[in-house]
Amino acid sequence: VQLQASGGGLVQAGGSLRLSCVASVRTFSRYSMAWFRQAPGKEREFVAALRLSDGNQYYAGSMKGRFTISRDNDKNTIYLQMDSLEPEDTAVYYCAARSAVVAVPSRPSEYDHWGQGTQVTVSS
Repeated sequence: VQLQASGGGLVQAGGSLRLSCVASVRTFSRYSMAWFRQAPGKEREFVAALRLSDGNQYYAGSMKGRFTISRDNDKNTIYLQMDSLEPEDTAVYYCAARSAVVAVPSRPSEYDHWGQGTQVTVSS
């Protein structure tokens, strides 16, 4: 499984970006998908996930209302729409996948496959 993330860049505070992650798999609809991020000197942090079993969206507290995760199974792609960006959102964003239902969507160890990351920089 290969995950290719894209869409990062430099944006001013208050701006928006949409990240994409394309998965090279045959049965993408059977994969649980998520976004994590890692800022310099910090641990990897959960951002958002789509739960396979019920299609529910899960978000970290600080992202609720600003970020939206979605998927297009026909394109083998998940998206992360990020609005009202803040300098604290600056990080490398990673997509993650697992070919099963995950018990705890926010736990990095639940996912078997990771993309290479895309840099998001928010200037003040």
